[in-house]
Amino acid sequence: MKLTTKGRYAVTALLDLALHDGDGPVCLSEIAARQDISLPYLEQLFTRLRRRGLVTSTRGPGGGYNLGKTTAEIRVADIISAVDESFDATRCGGERDCHGGKSCLTHELWENLSREVHRFLQSVSLAELMQSTAVRGVAERQAREQVIKFVPRSRAAS
Repeated sequence: MKLTTKGRYAVTALLDLALHDGDGPVCLSEIAARQDISLPYLEQLFTRLRRRGLVTSTRGPGGGYNLGKTTAEIRVADIISAVDESFDATRCGGERDCHGGKSCLTHELWENLSREVHRFLQSVSLAELMQSTAVRGVAERQAREQVIKFVPRSRAAS
């Protein structure tokens, strides 16, 4: 089983959006800068997230994205699923044809692992992640780093 950057970036970007959602619509370029994710890649992810109702978009000046549901309603598993990621730890994609057209010795083990991973990710909401001391610490550090980037060099050096 492998969670690709698509799933990881989607969760990271939505958590960033959740942390900044109270300030009005959030521009993807701001998320891209804070999280070091390519803007075109974020645009692709947010198209999928919007289709699933996890985010809403506002066009025009002052536009951007807001959460489409409350942070308590958005589960990590829903985010990963929205960008077409799966939790399958089996070699056969769950088809039970991993050993000459039949189940392999360890098929049930990997199938059970897939279920447990999905259950865990379904149990974690954005609201819970936002309450994490570690998440808050990283968000504060990123906010400080963004301020430093926008201070003119002559002032930053003093």
